[in-house]
Amino acid sequence: MEQEMIVPQGRFQLARLPHQRQETLRAWDAADEYLLTHLAEIGLSDRARIAILNDGFGALAVALHAYRPTAISDSWLSQQATRDNLRRNGLDVANVALLDSLGLPIPGIDCLLIKIPKTLALLEHQLHGLKPRLAPGARVIAAGMVKNLPPTAWKLLERLLGPCTPSLAVKKARLLFVQVNSDLELPANPYPTRYRLEDDELIVTNHANVFSRDSLDIGTRFLLRHLPDRTGYRDLIDLGCGNGIVGVMLARRYPAGRLVFVDESFMALASARENFQTAFADSRDAEFVAGDGLTEFPAESADCVVCNPPFHQQHTVGDQIAWSMFTHAQRVLRSGGELRVIGNRHLNYQLSLGKLFGNCRLVAANPKFSVFSCIKR
Repeated sequence: MEQEMIVPQGRFQLARLPHQRQETLRAWDAADEYLLTHLAEIGLSDRARIAILNDGFGALAVALHAYRPTAISDSWLSQQATRDNLRRNGLDVANVALLDSLGLPIPGIDCLLIKIPKTLALLEHQLHGLKPRLAPGARVIAAGMVKNLPPTAWKLLERLLGPCTPSLAVKKARLLFVQVNSDLELPANPYPTRYRLEDDELIVTNHANVFSRDSLDIGTRFLLRHLPDRTGYRDLIDLGCGNGIVGVMLARRYPAGRLVFVDESFMALASARENFQTAFADSRDAEFVAGDGLTEFPAESADCVVCNPPFHQQHTVGDQIAWSMFTHAQRVLRSGGELRVIGNRHLNYQLSLGKLFGNCRLVAANPKFSVFSCIKR
């Protein structure tokens, strides 16, 4: 669903990704409106070099396209939504430089605009890279909905950049104005983190935006005990791969298999690539794909899909992403192929999976998680 954002910079048609049939959420929030209104009031120089962090669906980049900003995000969906929304408004996509969260813009940033992400470790990593690239006297303004602005976010900005002054709240949104202290010495960047996998010699690498960075999360640990064990699988997909440990263990189980790791997080894919390289060095190849699930995969091209779906997108909770992953898998699997899924027990995936595949077997369960197997007929 397209919706119109009206701000001092103009009127813009915006839409979220992935598309939902009955979308009820906007592609921007009141914090975007507040920030854009403030920028119009202070009057940026036409030559201001702007960098934007974590712009959900491109609302800021679209409104500020005339400045030819750099937009930095860890989300493939965010980048694609930015491209789509620029085109939707008849704007040149080349006016916005899109970088992933492991990339850095050229030095000399005059204005750094930050949407506070759900994972503050991501912001911490970003600030480590961007502070040395700020021009003298650079403006730094963070924005977010009040409910998504914990005190730890303010403290992080002050610890790495300098004193932080909050605005009044408007429409439940707030701005944070940061006075950059160039004399404030940056500590060492703690990311990526590494740990040794339990009962294994594998050293696991996790970049800042990867879930459960410091240890293997309990859901993945349970799934690893209940991976597919049918013989003959050759084309296997770790869908929503995170750090890729599930795919690495699948590769060990199926030494002749071809593995594809899929995620919309660039940091997740970078972690998965490093972990696969650590596990197999140059003895094994795999493919790493950033995208909207399996949208671009051909039908009937895989024998097995393993999935630990997320149940939130940025600050929004829901099962839409999981359902999208399930329908993608059903299309991409060959006849006789298997989808192996883990989910929190309260999410009740079994009913929807049974309707989609015509079958759904409970493989294992504990008080928190259930693992299901679905075979494409």
